[in-house]
Amino acid sequence: MWEHGEPLWKLAPKRDSEGRPYIDFMMLAPGLKKRPAHEIECLTLIIQHVLARFERWVVFADFNLKLNILWVSLINQPGIMTQIVTALRAQAPELKLVAHNPDQRG
Repeated sequence: MWEHGEPLWKLAPKRDSEGRPYIDFMMLAPGLKKRPAHEIECLTLIIQHVLARFERWVVFADFNLKLNILWVSLINQPGIMTQIVTALRAQAPELKLVAHNPDQRG
């Protein structure tokens, strides 16, 4: 699930096999770099467990520990982004939604 090295614009899929665009969101984990290693590991496990509950819709997830940024790409399903962000914030309130792309035109 976690990838390293390539820029996200190269890694994150933009469309499914039928050409339909995915939707994306990005969350920030402020101050994560300053936390002890066990807290960072705990947060990554929380994120993995939450995203696993939505595996039907999650097509890509990357948690960039250098930038403290979580990027998630989803199959378009009305309301799914809100459900996932809400579930993540319920388990990890320190995560802040900073960007999303609900545009379905392409």
